Amino acid sequence: MKAKVDADTCIGCGLCESTCPEVFKMEGDKAIVIVNMVPKNIEDTCRKACDECPVTAIILS
Repeated sequence: MKAKVDADTCIGCGLCESTCPEVFKMEGDKAIVIVNMVPKNIEDTCRKACDECPVTAIILS
């Protein structure tokens, strides 16, 4: 699975980083993805971060 953050939509709340720091990191006032592929063992946590994003800025594929 791959994760992407839509920088135009992200409001920088930091919820994704606090939920799944293995995949997301705050850079300035926006979240970024810090891995090319989400490791299998944290896919559920990554999905949780995606589901909880208040502005649906995270895209999983």
